[in-house]
Amino acid sequence: MYILVSYMVYLSISVAATVWVATTLHRNGRLFLLDVFRGNAPLADSVNHLLVVGFYLVNLGYVALALRTGDNVGTGRQAIEIVSDKIGLVFLVLGGMHFLNLYVFSRLRRRNQEPYQAPPLSPDLRVPMEN
Repeated sequence: MYILVSYMVYLSISVAATVWVATTLHRNGRLFLLDVFRGNAPLADSVNHLLVVGFYLVNLGYVALALRTGDNVGTGRQAIEIVSDKIGLVFLVLGGMHFLNLYVFSRLRRRNQEPYQAPPLSPDLRVPMEN
């Protein structure tokens, strides 16, 4: 009986957390993607949607794979420990994916902004001082 309750609690919390994180990233990521893609709203919205779909696929796939356990669950304590281990791993995967996305898009953003930066002065160039 404990194992069924553990599965239901794990699935409920994991799926709810995945949906919450995905909707938060979708809502708040649009402005960031607009900046990355230099104001191209259709492209930013399309990439934002594709990221959310990929996010769901990876995270829900991981949740499904991590559902199985070989441990015997005979007490409430064991059930809570198994559920907390599994949910902790799901949260680590969610956080890792979030930081990976931020890293990739910050690199894209930095690369897109490079043409707008002033070129550096050559080492042998002397700038006259004004008195």
